[in-house]
Amino acid sequence: MNELAGKIQIDLRSSEPIYLQIVRQIEQLVAAGSLKQGDQLPTVRELATALRINFNTVARAYRLLDEERLISTQRGRGTYIWEMPTPEIQERLRAHGLEEAARSYLAAALRLGFSPAEAAAALSRVMAGGGGHDAPADHFESF
Repeated sequence: MNELAGKIQIDLRSSEPIYLQIVRQIEQLVAAGSLKQGDQLPTVRELATALRINFNTVARAYRLLDEERLISTQRGRGTYIWEMPTPEIQERLRAHGLEEAARSYLAAALRLGFSPAEAAAALSRVMAGGGGHDAPADHFESF
């Protein structure tokens, strides 16, 4: 059950609150099919302990997911993935994940001292196959 903790990565330096990081990542795991309807999630305390964060943070994330009807907490039985997102929501989650990846890449480039234009140019070179690494352009077409 604590496998979920290994799939959730908390970024303490992010401007995104931790509870929203948990919500977003659980949504993405459902959208990707890693979590399916009926799968049981760890308890609030189990996940909080595994992630080394306050249990109220996890409780807040679970509360939001419950309000979205993505999970259901059944007293005495546990918390389960309740409904699969509609195709429209899955696409929104995928797009949000891509935007988060782009933000992370840009933040890393800025920390290294590059401008946004230099970061975009590097990404374009890699996608065109000229990045100097083993990442030809046709590799990216499969994504």
